[in-house]
Amino acid sequence: MRVAYVSSDPGVPVFGRKGSSVHVQAVLRELVRAGAEVHVVTTRPGDDTPDDLRGVVVHRVPVAPTGSTAGRERALQDADARVGDLLDALHERAGIDLVYERYSLWGTAATAWAADDGVPSVLEVNAPLVAEQRTHRELVDEAAAERCVRAAVRAATAVVAVSGPVAAWAADRAGEDPEKVHVLANGVDTGRIVPAAGRCWGRQETTAFTVLFVGTLKPWHGLDVLIDAFAGVRARVPDARLLLVGDGPEREAVLARADALGVADAVEHAGAVAPSEVPALLHRADVAVAPYPALDDFYFSPLKVYEYLAAGLPVVASAVGELPDALEHGDAGVLVPPGRAAALADAIVALAHDDDRRAALGARAREVAVERHDWSAVVRRALGFAGVELPGLVPSVELVETRSSVEPAEAGSSAGGGRRG
Repeated sequence: MRVAYVSSDPGVPVFGRKGSSVHVQAVLRELVRAGAEVHVVTTRPGDDTPDDLRGVVVHRVPVAPTGSTAGRERALQDADARVGDLLDALHERAGIDLVYERYSLWGTAATAWAADDGVPSVLEVNAPLVAEQRTHRELVDEAAAERCVRAAVRAATAVVAVSGPVAAWAADRAGEDPEKVHVLANGVDTGRIVPAAGRCWGRQETTAFTVLFVGTLKPWHGLDVLIDAFAGVRARVPDARLLLVGDGPEREAVLARADALGVADAVEHAGAVAPSEVPALLHRADVAVAPYPALDDFYFSPLKVYEYLAAGLPVVASAVGELPDALEHGDAGVLVPPGRAAALADAIVALAHDDDRRAALGARAREVAVERHDWSAVVRRALGFAGVELPGLVPSVELVETRSSVEPAEAGSSAGGGRRG
C-alpha cells in the first residue's frame, strides 16, 4: 500500500519533539511497520528524524515568508493549493492508495484531491483549530478558516476526532453526513513504553517517593495546583520528590512557586528531553499526575496519560473531559476534582502509603494501555472507518515479544525508546 500522509500545519514539525509531532510519528510508525510505503507531504519536516522512520519519503511544501498575520494566512492557503500538485505527481508515478491528513487550519487540498481521484481518505482532527487560533493566537480571516474546515471534513471519506467535543465540532461542519465523524482517542506505543523491569512497589528506604509530570509547562496543565499539592504531600511524605519533564512559558512561574512554598529543593526540572529519554524518566516515578483545571472547553486526549498507563504507573488525574473514561472511572487510576490542590495531595499521599493499591493500579493501567490504546489499534480503526484494511497492523507489544523470542540480544534496546511530547 502507498500512503500519502499530509500535515501542512507549520506549527507541527513532523520530526520534532512536540506532542503533536509525537502523534504524527506514531501514526507514521504504524503505517511503516505494517509494510506501507509512506510519503509525507508537509510544510515543516523538522530535523529530529527517528532511525525507524528514515525510510519515509518527505516532500516539503514551501511557505512564502510574510510580515503580517493576514499575509501569513494567504501564504499558507497558497501552500495548501500546491499539495494537490504533489499528490498528482505521486499518483502518476506509482499510485496512491490512501490519503491520511492531519487537519490544519488552511488545509483543503488533500481530501479534495482524494475525493476527485476516488482515493479513500482519513482526516484526523485533534482540536477545533478555528476557535484555538482565534482565542490563543490571532485569526484575521475567520470566515475563510471556517470554509476550509467545512470543505476538508465534507470531502474526507472518514473523519476521526480525538475526543467527543472535537467530534461534535467537526460533525457540525460535516453537512449532510455527520455520521462520517468518529471519536478515536490518542494512543501509545506499548512496545516502546513498558513498565520498569523488576519494579517493586514497596517503599525503599534509599529511594525517594517520586511524583511525575510530563508535558508542556503551560497554564492549562494545572501546574500551579500541582505545586501547591506537592507542598502538601511533602508535609506528610518528607522524602517525596517532584519530577517535571517538559518546558514551556510557565517554567519560571512554576519554579518560583515551588521556591515560595519551600519545596524547590525537592523539585527536579528535567526540561524538554529527546523522545528516547522519556521511558527511563517514567521508570523513575511512583505516581504520575495530570492535574488539569476545570476548563469549559476541555477537548484534549492527553498523550501523557496513555504513556503513564503504558509504563504501568498509578495515575492521579483531574476528573475532566475524556480522562474519567481513559482511567475507567477510577479502576485504572485515581480521579480528583479539578483545581483542588488538597484533594490532589490527599490522593498522592494515600498512594504513597499503600503499596498494594499502587501495584494494583499500575497493573491495570498497563492492561488498559495494551488492550485499548496501542497505536496499532488506533490506526487500524482510523483506516477501517474509511474502508481501508492494512493487515500488517499488529500491536507493538506483540512485535517486541516476537523479537525477544527470536533476537534476545536486541529486545531490551527495542523496548526502551519511546516518547510523548
